[in-house]
Amino acid sequence: MDHILNIFNDDAFSTTSLTDAINTRTYKPGRIGKLGLFTPTSTDTTSVAVEQKGDTIIVVPPTARGGPGTTVGKKGRSLLQMSVPHFEINDHVMAEEIQNVTRFGKPQQLEILSAKLTERASIHVSSMAVTQEKSRLGAVQGVVVYQDGTQLDLYQTFGVTKLSQLNFNLATNIDGKLRKFTTGLKRVMDDELGSIPYDEIHVFCGDNFFDGLMENKEFRESHLGWTDAAILRDSYLGKKRDSSDIVKFGGIVFENYRGSSNLGVQVPTDECALFPTGVDNLFRTVYAPADYVDTVNTMGERLYNHQYVMPNKKGIHFDVQMNALEYCTRPRVLMSGKRA
Repeated sequence: MDHILNIFNDDAFSTTSLTDAINTRTYKPGRIGKLGLFTPTSTDTTSVAVEQKGDTIIVVPPTARGGPGTTVGKKGRSLLQMSVPHFEINDHVMAEEIQNVTRFGKPQQLEILSAKLTERASIHVSSMAVTQEKSRLGAVQGVVVYQDGTQLDLYQTFGVTKLSQLNFNLATNIDGKLRKFTTGLKRVMDDELGSIPYDEIHVFCGDNFFDGLMENKEFRESHLGWTDAAILRDSYLGKKRDSSDIVKFGGIVFENYRGSSNLGVQVPTDECALFPTGVDNLFRTVYAPADYVDTVNTMGERLYNHQYVMPNKKGIHFDVQMNALEYCTRPRVLMSGKRA
């Protein structure tokens, strides 16, 4: 075991080196990660202060010439404080799992032990990826629900009221009804964003909601005349195409979000979540430093990997942790809809 202890004095097993290694490994963060919705930044603190500054825009009423004009109240700046959640997995490798390694020279020992720890850590990297996807999906829906039941309600945090849930009424067969509805939806989004440009409205759909859209008579008939009517068979092929079914109607992209009910990463089956794409810094990810002595007051990384020998020298403890806050800077633009 003394040989193994010597290995941990090697620079390759420092928190920094191990963290660099785990952050360069390929991982699959989930659909939202692939879409690139969230802008990542780092902080050297464990909380984030978001400055909120608003300008009042009104329709000016007429007043008497020579008299007083309309008085407008000025909104000052305010700071919103949000803590960065801490996610950590603790694991270990026992000496008996690598006992044969001590029969060889140190270079081979280092290589084999490193491979063993990396193999085990890669499992936890996948867990962190799912955890991040769950938080990001919550941020897209306006409320992040963590695995322990605690919540980050972005509407409450930013002091805004959530818009009423939209009723798509997909069962209707009235011609033009669905297109009129989507046109109105875009007007609502235009009003909420004001002069801020955006690319399009993207909708994450639950299974039943998406099936209802595909069954809608107006939706189907609107595509039958297309030369690429294969959209009804193969789904919309966009530049950010994934394994999920994606279609486009009325200038709005509808995607059947493929999550996991077992992991609690999903959109309710009869509902959908709507959000604009192409808005600068609409969705943010903030990474905070790990809670180790050698990472205090340093800029946060996405993941951290740290190992240390057990007091009884029978094994090696190791941690994989993530300190990440996912949020939307303008939660009023996040809307929800239902099928009925």
